[in-house]
Amino acid sequence: MASPDKTPPVFATEADERAFWEKTDSADYVDWSAARRVRLPNLKPTSTAISLRLPTALLEQIKIAANRRDVPYQSLIKAWLAEKVASGR
Repeated sequence: MASPDKTPPVFATEADERAFWEKTDSADYVDWSAARRVRLPNLKPTSTAISLRLPTALLEQIKIAANRRDVPYQSLIKAWLAEKVASGR
């Protein structure tokens, strides 16, 4: 593969950069043949706190299920939601 012949522009904002890369082929700017796979073990996905009202009885059942699995109940809720979303794809 030929080495890239262009230098990426300097962007004023992250939004400008995002818009540029959405419509531009990165192969013109990056020599992907020299790329290496890396692991980022400490990188954590961004999360957002939400408020969710649940019936008390339902929350108690979730806490019992979480206790049986020895996991925090909020982690169990996230896992169940992720499974449901994945199965709907």
